[in-house]
Amino acid sequence: MELLSIILVVASLLPFSASDRQGDALYDMKLKLNATGSQLSDWNQNQVNPCTWNSVICDNNNNVVQVTLASMGFTGVLSPRIGELEYLNVLSLPGNNITGGIPEQFGNLSRLTSLDLEDNLLVGPIPASLGQLTKLQLLILSQNNLNGSIPETLASISSLTDIRLAYNKLTGQIPPQLFQVARYNFSGNNLTCGANFLHPCASSMSYQGSTGGSKIGIVIGTVGGVIGLLIVGALLIICNGRRKSHLREVFVDVSGEDDRRIAFGQLKRFAWRELQLATDNFSEKNVLGQGGFGKVYKGALPDGTKIAVKRLTDYESPGGEAAFLREVELISVAVHRNLLRLIGFCTTQTERLLVYPFMQNLSVAYRLREFKPGEPILDWSARKRVAIGTARGLEYLHEHCNPKIIHRDVKAANVLLDEGFEPVVGDFGLAKLVDVQKTSVTTQVRGTMGHIAPEYLSTGKSSERTDVFGYGIMLLELVTGQRAIDFSRLDEEDDVLLLDHVKKLQREGHLDAIVDRNLNSNYNGLEVEMMIQIALLCTQASPEDRPSMSEVVRMLEGEGLAERWEEWQQVEVTRRQDYERMQQRFDWGEDSIYNQDAIELSAGR
Repeated sequence: MELLSIILVVASLLPFSASDRQGDALYDMKLKLNATGSQLSDWNQNQVNPCTWNSVICDNNNNVVQVTLASMGFTGVLSPRIGELEYLNVLSLPGNNITGGIPEQFGNLSRLTSLDLEDNLLVGPIPASLGQLTKLQLLILSQNNLNGSIPETLASISSLTDIRLAYNKLTGQIPPQLFQVARYNFSGNNLTCGANFLHPCASSMSYQGSTGGSKIGIVIGTVGGVIGLLIVGALLIICNGRRKSHLREVFVDVSGEDDRRIAFGQLKRFAWRELQLATDNFSEKNVLGQGGFGKVYKGALPDGTKIAVKRLTDYESPGGEAAFLREVELISVAVHRNLLRLIGFCTTQTERLLVYPFMQNLSVAYRLREFKPGEPILDWSARKRVAIGTARGLEYLHEHCNPKIIHRDVKAANVLLDEGFEPVVGDFGLAKLVDVQKTSVTTQVRGTMGHIAPEYLSTGKSSERTDVFGYGIMLLELVTGQRAIDFSRLDEEDDVLLLDHVKKLQREGHLDAIVDRNLNSNYNGLEVEMMIQIALLCTQASPEDRPSMSEVVRMLEGEGLAERWEEWQQVEVTRRQDYERMQQRFDWGEDSIYNQDAIELSAGR
């Protein structure tokens, strides 16, 4: 017993590990934010290593480097213990209802490069301690109720490339040095800027540029140029011994391409050989799926980690290495619990590969239509989680990423399911990734027939509302279990397109014929009707009439659907009446062709 007592005393004197401290700090953050039972449910007090928690990213040493919790509906305050996360690079909490002030302890986050607290209810002054964040590049505190003056200490942050303090209650002098920041916005305050002052309240540089700022752009451009020269040299050597038509199949690692200095936060740059071994030489038996962007292979790293490797095709962009890396960076910073996390990439002169965590429950499409006998079906509660989770992921891409990301191929096959059947949207950003040197008008429409919005198909121009259309079709997939386009329906003289088929049954009031038979009547009829209504609102012919994804989220949560649906029905009735009148105008009947009476056009002559 004495030995045991000694051991316990000694153990009590030992310091907590960094992982323990970080887990405790994050759990305190959860409590202070008033997270509900369904929010941050895996932030478990008894599991102090937070690196497995949703919305938390760690480095290879299990240090927390990124926390992103956008639009979660938090109503609490910010925990001062966040200042204990000494390795934190990114803290992003926009679009919540967080109250209280910004803790002075945030000034202890010496490695912080991005702080985004936009669109909350924060009050009080901006802490002068933020001036201690010497590595800070992005500071977004817009659309709060912050007051007082802008601390002079912020002017000493030489790394700052983007500062947005718009629409608060700030007063007084703006430190002149802040007007030298590449992007700034002080609008909507009572500050020394605007028409009556020397400087405008917002910089002229568009927020649609690259997300990393001018310094990162210069670094990437320089390194990209060096890599480009190496690629060209290696390519010439290979071309001497092999025909161009076989280049895509050459398995090589070019010297210098595995440059670990090119890294974006948590991303790992894999060597080609690593992924070749992980996928058993890209064996066909490891193919998980194939789509417009290429094949996806299941693989395993030497430490046993299961991965999915997407081997991109049609990325042809001469000299586009730096552009590709910028797009990879763009995808990597889009972190949300309902978005598939990119963990690494690989480039050679003939290859572009992206590495993701393996989702063991595969895709929603698989669980709806391709599951094997004995495997569980996707029940109604799981389908509802898919609907709301996918909507939140797309809302984040459209409204909280800068620049915004348009998916361009939203469908059940691109929504994956983790071990707990929680949905994560995959393949976002890839359409732009493989068209890195093209404008928004693409030479090739990216998407899947039956899911493509009519305006995108006819013009090649995509927007957030093209994603909304695809999301609406995905909701119909969830309800019916059917494909978006099915030629077998021709045998029954039904509509080939699922959207037209559902519209017809909805008009006729045959909801029982719409619902997936695999559910065996285990669903809520009112919820099915609500989901169909939202789907039809999302798939209106005119993109301007479709709701935004934030509106879709609210409708799924029970807010605003009834009014929107009533408006839609009135418009739809009018449209159908106009259509029927036009049909009657030109429908002369069968006799009009074969048995027409003479029509007197003029009097006899």
